[in-house]
Amino acid sequence: MSETVRKHKEFLFPVVATYYKEPLALSHGEGMYVWDENGDRYLDCFGGVLTVSVGHANPAVVKAETEQLNRLSHTSTLYANHNLSDLAEKMAEITPGSLKKSFFTSTGTEADDTAILAAKCHTKRQEIIVLRHSYSGRSATALSANGHAPWRPLAAQVAGIVHAHAPYCYRCPFGLKYPSCGIKCAEDIKELIDTTTTGEIAAFMAEPILGVGGFIVPPPGYFEKAVAIARAHGGLFIADEVQTAWGRTGDKWFGIEHWDVEPDILTSAKGMANGLPIGITIAKSEIADSFKGSSFATFGGNPVSTAAALAVIKEIEDKNLLHNAKVTGDYFREKLEELKDKHPTIGDVRGMGLMQGIEVVTDKESKVPSPQAVAQVFEETKKHRVLIGKGGLYGNVLRLGPPLIADKSNIDELIGALDAAFSAVVL
Repeated sequence: MSETVRKHKEFLFPVVATYYKEPLALSHGEGMYVWDENGDRYLDCFGGVLTVSVGHANPAVVKAETEQLNRLSHTSTLYANHNLSDLAEKMAEITPGSLKKSFFTSTGTEADDTAILAAKCHTKRQEIIVLRHSYSGRSATALSANGHAPWRPLAAQVAGIVHAHAPYCYRCPFGLKYPSCGIKCAEDIKELIDTTTTGEIAAFMAEPILGVGGFIVPPPGYFEKAVAIARAHGGLFIADEVQTAWGRTGDKWFGIEHWDVEPDILTSAKGMANGLPIGITIAKSEIADSFKGSSFATFGGNPVSTAAALAVIKEIEDKNLLHNAKVTGDYFREKLEELKDKHPTIGDVRGMGLMQGIEVVTDKESKVPSPQAVAQVFEETKKHRVLIGKGGLYGNVLRLGPPLIADKSNIDELIGALDAAFSAVVL
């Protein structure tokens, strides 16, 4: 065990878990790759949980960060700074619909909390609809909203949050098949509101693709139907784009743009500044204006993180990475489908762009989750110097989210490691 890992285990909360039987201590990165303290190089196909958008140590982003650090490293939102104002203006330009006014924070948790509070202030209602298998973070509100037990160490701490069925087609809670199902999971939201709330809600909050839940992709038509039901009961629609934003899903800045709906509030974080802490809640003007009283964020919208975010957006625009995520993502999905046909423990592959998941099972017919196989695949891919992620309620979904700069050669390297790993699985 390295000294770095030893100190991690001794001095950090035990819940701050690490991957692998022998945890890695990473020292530096460049582009698509990271190096451990022994000098071994790994292809990074998880990017710090879909956070490294434009590659490790991206020169343009590092330059923007460094120049800003040399001028002014911090000022709270009690003062204006041009990076903050410029980023807010840019967000109003690239977000869908009529979203305009932003509130910057440091994390996705804070962004979701701010969105829920803004929705309650605007509607004067308290109840929130979220999805099972969802993840919102670690605050009292977020923990109450999380849609699966492994991420809920305590009973709900905030009242008024109810959980709708997830649009989980591979494991449909109604035992139906799309499209003959009529999107029953969305239709059921009406009964949920009628039976478990006062009948008038503040908001429906959902991830366009459920991230920690295992990259669950709702079917076409889901959001159109679900959002219409929520709005018929007075609710706003909050798109939780903490993982799906910044071109991750291909050809669109934001994941929700793949459906024909416009959010009233949108949140994001993670890939926004390529690894620097930042979160955003952006809302329609009338909703933002309903948030009365005084508020500020000490680190929200700080000059360095906002400089990095502006540089990330410029890199995505200049290098056409929205389209690259689509083209490379389509190639990625084609190769994953080939793996699915080849290996009996791959039950499902799903995702959009450079956000792809593999659901691992004991066999395709029973669909019994196999976190044991996932553990083996993890160790084998590590041997092949490739880093991946995992998630899902049962811990049986591989989460693959390489940076947006990935090309077909990187995908081939990843697929080769996965192929060898699945070939080595013994159940």
